Amino acid sequence: MNNRNYRGRIAVDPQIHFGKPCVAGTRIPVVDVLELVREGIAFKTILSDYFPDLQEDDIRACIHYAINLVQVEDIHISEAR
Repeated sequence: MNNRNYRGRIAVDPQIHFGKPCVAGTRIPVVDVLELVREGIAFKTILSDYFPDLQEDDIRACIHYAINLVQVEDIHISEAR
């Protein structure tokens, strides 16, 4: 999946989860998928045990979505005191 193709897989609708980004056609928030990825859970396990209605490209789309958010965000890190 290239970076451009993920956009049709992520949807934002104010009527679903208060407008939080979800996998298109579902009520599955992107953040829920990303939390499983963060925990190191394999894509196949996410699909079989947590979200069987998704496809691997949906998981990749969530990751691409998060990467794009970070790329456009100005992040300022202050030094530890």
